[in-house]
Amino acid sequence: MLSGKYRKNIELGCEVEVVQKHHQRSGALTEGFVKRILTKSPEHTHGIKVLLETGEVGRVKNVIEQD
Repeated sequence: MLSGKYRKNIELGCEVEVVQKHHQRSGALTEGFVKRILTKSPEHTHGIKVLLETGEVGRVKNVIEQD
């Protein structure tokens, strides 16, 4: 798994695990596919913010690598 702190690790359509704003305390992860990358900077300490295809927004914790 790749880190979600770096924009270069995230591509449109890739599968990721994100933590949504209201789950930050519990750290509950939501799995989904990236529709849009919302963070402009090349890296972010809490994870790159993305919009999933389901419409949910969160910060990427892990990028799930495909074989």
